[in-house]
This record gives sequence, C-alpha cells and structure tokens, in this order.
Amino acid sequence: MTADELRDLYLKFFASKGHTVISSASLVPENDPTVLFTTAGMHPLVPYLIGEAHPAGSRLCNCQKCVRTGDIEEVGDPSHLTFFEMLGNWSLGDYFKEDAIAWSYEFLTSPDYLGFDPARLSVTIFEGNETVPRDDESQAIWNRLGIPDERIYALPMKDNWWGPAGQTGPCGPDTEMFIDTGKEACGDGCQPGCSCGKYFEVWNDVFMQYDKQADGTYAKLKQANVDTGMGVERTIAMLQGKANVFETELFAPILAAIEAGCDKHFDDDPETQHAFRVVADHIRSSVFILGDDRGIRPGNLGQGYVLRRLIRRSVRYAKQLGLGEVFAAPIAEAVITNYSHVYPELERNRTHIVSELTEEERRFEKTLTRGMSELEKVLERMTEHNQTMLAGRVAFKLFDTFGFPLEFTEEICGERGITIDRKGFDKAFAKHKAVSKAGADKAFKGGLADASEQTTRLHTATHLLHKALQTVLGDHVKQRGSNITADRLRFDFSHHEKMTMEEREAVEKMVNEVIRQDLPVTMEPMTIEQAREQGAMALFDAKYGEQVNVFTIGDFSKEVCGGPHVARTGELGNFRIKKEGSSSAGVRRIRAVLEFSTHD
Repeated sequence: MTADELRDLYLKFFASKGHTVISSASLVPENDPTVLFTTAGMHPLVPYLIGEAHPAGSRLCNCQKCVRTGDIEEVGDPSHLTFFEMLGNWSLGDYFKEDAIAWSYEFLTSPDYLGFDPARLSVTIFEGNETVPRDDESQAIWNRLGIPDERIYALPMKDNWWGPAGQTGPCGPDTEMFIDTGKEACGDGCQPGCSCGKYFEVWNDVFMQYDKQADGTYAKLKQANVDTGMGVERTIAMLQGKANVFETELFAPILAAIEAGCDKHFDDDPETQHAFRVVADHIRSSVFILGDDRGIRPGNLGQGYVLRRLIRRSVRYAKQLGLGEVFAAPIAEAVITNYSHVYPELERNRTHIVSELTEEERRFEKTLTRGMSELEKVLERMTEHNQTMLAGRVAFKLFDTFGFPLEFTEEICGERGITIDRKGFDKAFAKHKAVSKAGADKAFKGGLADASEQTTRLHTATHLLHKALQTVLGDHVKQRGSNITADRLRFDFSHHEKMTMEEREAVEKMVNEVIRQDLPVTMEPMTIEQAREQGAMALFDAKYGEQVNVFTIGDFSKEVCGGPHVARTGELGNFRIKKEGSSSAGVRRIRAVLEFSTHD
C-alpha cells in the first residue's frame, strides 16, 4: 500500500462512519503564542475541543501537516522526522471510547482495510495515578475485541497521557496500538514502547476528558472528545515491510536527488546513511514550512529561527556528503514534485521555496566564513601559549554568536591536535537553554484554548485592523500571520514599505470609529465557495465544499475565522498601535493593544 492509497482509504473509512473530511490546517498556528508550529492534528481544533461548534459538525477526519523539532538531534535514525503527516479522526462531544477503539481495531485488522493479523497487535493504556484513575474502560473494550490481558500494557502518564499542545488546554489518557514486527525480544522487560524495534507504534487514540489549568491541575472538560493519530510515514513503512520510513516512496526521490549531487551512495556506511537522512528530512521540512501560505521565511526569531536551523543543519551534513554549494534547490524540487498532488500550495509557492532555500544557503556560507575567521584567531592565540584544549565557553560562543556548528569546530581543532572541553560547552549550552525556556514559559500563555475576555476582544480587533489596513494601504494587504495573547495582538501583513505616521493614525482612527459605532458581530457557517462569493477575507486553504465560519462586523468587514469574538464592537475599548516595523522582506508587523479608561 502506498501513502496515497493509505490517505484515501483512511478518509473514506471514516467518512463511512459519519465523519466530515476537512482540509489540513496551516503549519503555522494562528493566534496561538504557545507553539511555533502545528504539532498534531488536534492542535487547530482546540477551540472546538473545549466547546465551540465546528461548522463541519461533531465528527471530523483529515490528514494534517505537522512539524515537531523537539527531537531534532535524533533525526537520522530509522524513524525520527521533523515533518510528518498525521491521519486523524475526532469526536467533538459525540462518540467516545467504545466506538473509537472498535473503529481503530476494524481499520487495522479488517482485510478490507489494513489487514494486520490481530495476533500481532498489542496495546497500551493509562495506568492511573493519584489524580487520575486507571483506564479500565479501555482495557475492557480491548478484551471484548479479542485482545487478551497479556497483550495489554498499563503504562504511566509519561507514556500514555496526551498533554495539551501548549502549557494549558485539553488533554487526557490514551491507548496506543503496536504491531509486533517479529523480532526477538531484547529482554524480560521488552514491551510496547521499547526502543529495540520489536514493537512498532501505528496508532494512538486520545480521550480528551480533562482541561489542564495554569496551576497544573486537571479539570473535567464540559464535553468528552476523541482525538486519534496515525502517522502516514510510519504506517506505510510497516505495511510495506520496510525497515524504516526512509525506504518508502515518500523519501526515495528525495534521496535520489541527494545522491545525484554527490559521489556517495545512501548505503555506503552508517555515517553516510545518517547524513543522507538528515539532509532529506530537513530539506523536506523546510520545503513544507516555506510552502505554507502564511509566508514564513528564515529569521532569528520564532518559526523563522526553526526554519533557519533546519536549513543550516542540512548544510552541515551536505558538506559531509560532498554536495556542492547551493545544493538544496534540486532536492527541494524533488520534494515538491513528490507531494504537490496532495498539497498544491507547494507548487503554488515553488519559486518562493527554491529562492529562499538558495538565499539562506548563501547567507550561511558568509556566516561560516566569519566563524572560521574568529576560530582561526583563537587557534593562533592557543598555539602561541602552547594550549591544546579549546575552552567550552569559547566553542559555545562560536556556536551561539557566529552560528558556527560545534561539529565544524571539532573537525578543524582535531586536524591541529586540539581537543574541545565538551563538558564546558554542554554546561554553557544548558545554561542558554534554561534562560531561553524561562523566557518562553513567561511569554507562552493563553493560546487557542484561551477564550478570556481580553483575548476575545483582541481577536475581534484583529478583524478590524485587517480591514482598516486594506482600506488605507490598498487591496494588496493580506494577512501573513497573527499572534494574540491576553495583553496584545501581533499582526503580520503584506506591504513593501514602512507605514507613515499619517497612515498609522488613519488606521487607528478607522478602527476606533467602528468600535464607537458599536456594530454587531455575527457568525454564519457556509461553504468556502459561498464565503468567496460574499467577498469574505481568508487564506482559502480549505477544500472545495468545506464548511467554514464567516464573521461579519456590521457593514465593515467579513472574514473566515475560528475562535472567540465579542457580540458588538462597542465592547473593545480604545485601539492603539504601539509599534509598526518589518517582519521579513515584503511583510510588516503591527503590535497593538486595547485600552480602557479607569471607570470602564
């Protein structure tokens, strides 16, 4: 079975169970400061998991683009990926464990679908703890389906609990499904979740019964939901009898493009194979991020920084393979060709993808030149003083300040008989991570699950800002991203020059005039075609016939959107632009707040 066949079969199966097939959401979450990328299929659905009505109903399924970089250092092994596709089906307060587990079992084992031997299937459930009870209900359902107790494993929260996408939000116990590959057990403790490769996870059913609070406690959700996930890459690898995801048709043309650009072969040796995998994964992820209609570019903050890290990490391994300068373009072309029939935005943004990859490669070459110059100065001083160990803090400065990879430093120092104080480097790196995490924890609050009064006001104000910018600056203005917390809104939009003070004042005045008019804010579900016909603003990445929510603010604006909104504009207070500046080439960024007088 190919990946195309798996996607099609899965979506048709769940459509037959009353699910509406919806489009993959953008890789860049809208109005959510808690995460940089869409990390799972449930992430864009958080508002609906906590009670908001979805325009397509209470049973949904799709194939979602996802990016996770928490395990980026593990990429290169047989299974870790930074970009992946996740098949999922959801119940928004509709069916629960009984149906979810039964349908998972049917799709996995029925000869009409995946046809896995039920005797090869093992599952895990949540073992419970002092705050949440053991999931005996799931075990009983698996028993009724024929899975004996000896193939049901109760595991702790770190293994069988799905946390929220950010710091707070919907979460709950899960049951995971594993196929026994037939390998010998690695020991007496070998079980699903073991890293030896005997058990291969193919599906995960999450039962969202709880809402994690800011203080770390768990409250019951007002509706019980189901969120499931089946990774496309991992599942077809198992279906095709492949040893790892890189042997499937999803990676074959990408690896071939890499091989065509160097004099090495994928199977030459483990080190070469590892480098091939890293380049293939990182360029594939970069293509999908660059190809997203929200317009991410390499940069030093947020999503742009992650993208830059992926590209520059691929450059490091490309040099190891002997790939020439500006190597990424033909590899990117292979990714686009391989995926554009499923994700047409890649073809639509082909020129942007290739040009940004090429430009970032050139930037990194300049960075390497500067880092190399700095390292040479350090090595000269060390030679003068007969030193043979490079201080860890110096190696980290080269890495952090100059972007010079540690592996490059190690290679150059090794050629001159100089070692590196790795403990010192690791200590400096750990301190850097701790400081970064503290800053992130302070900044990341709220998110898609945040329906607080102030966030709701700012969400609505963003609609007014978008329309006002189009009116003042021109119809070329299009949203390129937004990020809302309880304190402020941040709005990125297409525009090629700095706004004048007169333009800023005109936008502020227009938004505040609409607020003063106290216009009604109404919502109507309709198809994406109807929204287009009515002139609603949107990225329009939904598929033909798909239902969306259209919010209308008096006769001022009409926009496709999800999330909370006020009932009337008079609730918003005074709108003020605090800052306007460049976000990236051709994209401007506004930060704004809503202010209230002390007697409000």
